[in-house]
Amino acid sequence: MKRYLLGMALLAASFTATAQDAGQDVSAGKQKAEACAACHGADGNSTAPNFPNLAGQNWRYIYMQLKDFKEGRRKDPVMSPMAANLSRQDMIDLGNYFAAQKPKPSDFKVDDAKVRLGKAKADEVLCAMCHLAGFAGQNEIPSVAGQKYDYVVKQLKDFRAKNRTNDAGNMTSVSANLTDADIDNLAQYITSLR
Repeated sequence: MKRYLLGMALLAASFTATAQDAGQDVSAGKQKAEACAACHGADGNSTAPNFPNLAGQNWRYIYMQLKDFKEGRRKDPVMSPMAANLSRQDMIDLGNYFAAQKPKPSDFKVDDAKVRLGKAKADEVLCAMCHLAGFAGQNEIPSVAGQKYDYVVKQLKDFRAKNRTNDAGNMTSVSANLTDADIDNLAQYITSLR
């Protein structure tokens, strides 16, 4: 019982400390973010379809993903080595910097019929339960509104194939029965959101 209480106290302390870090000066991450610009854009708005926009993303989500890349819970041939030498403070600074940047609207040309089908599928599988209305996200749940179409498709397929599992089972469970058409429609819908 003592171990359980100690573990719970340490867990609570780690969340409290990290939550306090959210108020850090965003300028601390600006220089560190220069290494991210080639893929994610200087201001976190990626110009490549396969790299996600980070501008306006929840700082805690960015922090947790960098931590997962560093610790091997999430794997990517580009991001895993990029995160390998980041300190906890680096990850916090980067999260705060990108969270403070303004996201730009997607220039992807969506198919309106697929957007309607994607919205229906999102309602059916209760996406907004975690991602919230407008897909704004919260804490460790990412904001996906207006995200890159190709990136959304890849992530949904990776969750479905269990190639990405750093989600406590939520997304792998939701995506398990999605067809390729469902994924296309969902990505069209998500990309259309502003």
